[in-house]
Amino acid sequence: MTSPTSEILMTRSKAKRRSRQKPAKNLKRKSKRNPVRGSDSHHDKTKHDRVLSLLRTQGGTTLAAIMKVTGWQPHSVRGFLAGVVKKKLGFNLASDKTSSGRVYRIVAMKPLVSSRKAAPDVEQPNA
Repeated sequence: MTSPTSEILMTRSKAKRRSRQKPAKNLKRKSKRNPVRGSDSHHDKTKHDRVLSLLRTQGGTTLAAIMKVTGWQPHSVRGFLAGVVKKKLGFNLASDKTSSGRVYRIVAMKPLVSSRKAAPDVEQPNA
């Protein structure tokens, strides 16, 4: 004998599931940003370029100035200086402690060191 609940479960037909999809949103939104920028060269360059231009100035730049221009945290600026400026690009980065804080600047490029040593020109005797 079957239980009354099992008969009820078997006799019920499965209702069609209705998809609860939301209507498509209007994809054409008006942009709040002005697509045509002015002649402000500050926004035309990448953050990378902006930092390098600050470092190339004769007086150099502070960590706070780089943070303000890029919006980076202090540890990100230090990582950029060590990883990109020194290691990848090979610039010689000078750091001077002043009364206003530490000032970073690019002094000169490091000389490229070749992995192969140049062999001296030695004439081979004719045999």
